[in-house]
Amino acid sequence: MKYALLLVAVLSSPAFADRQTFPPADQANRDPSLVAFRETLLSYVSARDVDAVVATACPDIYLSHGGSGGPAELRANLTLDPETLSEEDQGKADELRAQYWADLEYTLAQPGYFDEEGEFWMPHQWQITLPASLDPQLAFFVTGTDVALRQGPDRTALTLGLISHEVVIIREFQNDTEYQRVLLTDGTQGYMHRDYLWPMTGYRAAFSKSDAGDWQLCTFVSGD
Repeated sequence: MKYALLLVAVLSSPAFADRQTFPPADQANRDPSLVAFRETLLSYVSARDVDAVVATACPDIYLSHGGSGGPAELRANLTLDPETLSEEDQGKADELRAQYWADLEYTLAQPGYFDEEGEFWMPHQWQITLPASLDPQLAFFVTGTDVALRQGPDRTALTLGLISHEVVIIREFQNDTEYQRVLLTDGTQGYMHRDYLWPMTGYRAAFSKSDAGDWQLCTFVSGD
């Protein structure tokens, strides 16, 4: 079951909704076979074993909103041939490849939940349904417990409050800025460290069972 975020005109109105928290709760232990599969897959990812990771994928694994999907695309993403990149990005191939592996490993290690079809999704906050009026590109999830909301963009700035597992709004995310200006759903504003902010359009992954009853990696995608 998905959880709806109650948010009222957060970007333009002085009237705001109550704040909601969504503490992490991993449902994987409901199925020991899933726990074993995830542990094995994470060991393959940690070892950067391309063949082993690809072998766990669904025949139609979903990897991008515009790509063809499938194990071949997963292999291409994991190996990332510089020749497939634009000329200006070819020198970044090693960095991009390493980041893809890191994103996969980090996402698979997150607490997750079972949806109504029996698929297992990670991270757990993907079950939050954002209001249709909210641009999902502006929504971020606070991944930590008691994360400082500060008055200014500095770790020495006054702490306005401690935030745990909430959705916050960032109108303009600054890629090169450590502290981001955030808006809570009750209208409170402040700054939070970027390490605790996961975009709601960020990576998510899903496991599904094959017809033979074996778990497979069937989704690893980011974006709206």
